[in-house]
Amino acid sequence: MQTLIIAEDSSNKRIDKVLKEKYPNMPQNFMYKAFRKKDVKVNGIRVKEDYIANLGDKVEVYIIDEILEGKSISEPTDYFKAFTVIYEDKNLLIVNKKQGIPVHPDKDQAENTLIDLVTAYIREKEVTSKTSGFSPALCHRLDRNTGGLIIIAKNNEALKVMLEKIKNKEVKKYYQCLVRGKMEKPQGILKAYLEKDERKSRVYINDYKTRNSLEIITKYKTLSIIDNITADDSASLLEVELVTGRTHQIRAHMSYIGHPIVGDGKYGDNTLNRTLKAKYQALWAYKLKFEFSKGGGILNYLNGKEFKVMPDFSNILPIRNI
Repeated sequence: MQTLIIAEDSSNKRIDKVLKEKYPNMPQNFMYKAFRKKDVKVNGIRVKEDYIANLGDKVEVYIIDEILEGKSISEPTDYFKAFTVIYEDKNLLIVNKKQGIPVHPDKDQAENTLIDLVTAYIREKEVTSKTSGFSPALCHRLDRNTGGLIIIAKNNEALKVMLEKIKNKEVKKYYQCLVRGKMEKPQGILKAYLEKDERKSRVYINDYKTRNSLEIITKYKTLSIIDNITADDSASLLEVELVTGRTHQIRAHMSYIGHPIVGDGKYGDNTLNRTLKAKYQALWAYKLKFEFSKGGGILNYLNGKEFKVMPDFSNILPIRNI
């Protein structure tokens, strides 16, 4: 922890700018995380990054000296090694998340998550309001090892509207995935029931309803067939639309019908995965469509828009050119 007194050349500036000037080697994602954790105090009171410093203010920064000085810490992940920006305006951000990046802190990773890096990126550009104090928020989630499109709200009203639209299925989400074998039908609608086991962090699929299960509906169509993915197997590249959006739904549902996703270590075929040296599951959230039926409030300008990216399945060695 360090303490500083605001001098005349730092007064009337935002406190985050003061800290940037005082500690130029400190990674910014650490600084903004300190604000979120309320680890910056002025005159004994916790403040947000938009606080305007006054002459004589006593600032206490509860960050270890090594981080403040940029010493003895691993380099922060470069933003664009974790995500690329697909769309951005004053209300929201749509990014294409790389595989292997968790969207928020979990038991395996507390730093350099997607929301940490996106927050640092937005703060650095000073896109958000200087007075709202709103921290960028995820509108939905993706598994760590699933790549693809994520919507992040920059203000409370945008978050409220987007959560409502997602809940009402007015934001259509489409995925591409590579599954083992050839589908029995080129397209179809799959229905089953999913039960979640929190302790094991996995789900189970059945054709019948149980007390704790929820119905799942998964639409798919075959985009292409890859013959001889190994000496014994072919594979199918599918477009999948989630009608219901349950935990691990696509991965578990495809496995249940005998066509597990290539590279999926939890629900997939590990013999096939080892043969292909697949590092991540071949699953990508590749398209979003905004179809607002009753207007979209401050986001109404998005109605009818579509955003799409190309999936990156390059970690699956034999099929780099899909």
